[in-house]
Amino acid sequence: MKLLRIGEKGKEKPAILDKNNKIRDLSSHILDLNPEYLNFETFSKIEKIDLEKLPEISKNERLGACINKPGKFVAIGLNYSDHAKETGLKTPTEPIVFMKATSSISGPNDNIEMPKESKKLDWEAELGFVIGKETKNITEKNAADHILGYCIVNDVSEREWQIEKLGQWVKGKSGDTFGPTGPYLVTKDEIPDINNLNLTLEVNEKKMQNGNTKNMIFNTSFILSYLSKFMSLQPGDLVTTGTPAGVGMGRKPQVFLKSGDNIKLSIDCLGQQSSKVISI
Repeated sequence: MKLLRIGEKGKEKPAILDKNNKIRDLSSHILDLNPEYLNFETFSKIEKIDLEKLPEISKNERLGACINKPGKFVAIGLNYSDHAKETGLKTPTEPIVFMKATSSISGPNDNIEMPKESKKLDWEAELGFVIGKETKNITEKNAADHILGYCIVNDVSEREWQIEKLGQWVKGKSGDTFGPTGPYLVTKDEIPDINNLNLTLEVNEKKMQNGNTKNMIFNTSFILSYLSKFMSLQPGDLVTTGTPAGVGMGRKPQVFLKSGDNIKLSIDCLGQQSSKVISI
């Protein structure tokens, strides 16, 4: 299944793509794609719905983030060795964990807001996954059974705030619109091999990132098992898994986003995003 949220900001409806790629309104069955409904039991019920009997929604409407109000937004840093190398940092021996504010989540095609104090705004195309049931101290072997689905995340990062200021990475990662998510939440049956997906990102039609999830240092199952030893995760929680080489910080000379830039990113099987940077 490919699930999504359609409509004006704050008024999105849950929706699903049918076999003909038409968007169907799910709001008569669930209220939203939020922690109350982001679980395996709900998705099993959705699988039994005759989608062609649901109202069709125009593709011209705005796409919201594919999930709403997760309890946690957990991120993994430096999870591709080529990205660690370009930043001049050592390849991690275990996952680097940080948090993004859930208020950073935005629609996949919404504008990315660049605060007026920002000097080093950067991009990061990433594979995200959503938790489908209570997860605590699980094995790597069982981790996939706890993942409800996958999505695209752009881990937008203000590098000065992240690295040059005191404190943790969170303040460089958590600005409003610093987490475009979606367009779709894609269930596992739609993805032949989660460990072999191409990720690409362009800025102003110039390809900046071109990676593959097979080059992750820690795969999704390892990450989830690892996280579950330090915190419990609940249905609807979002985890984003790191970015390949090609970020602006790693270029020589460095390149950062400016107002008016257009960003496009895609991951096999998960769709694409298209955002514009605006000053606020």
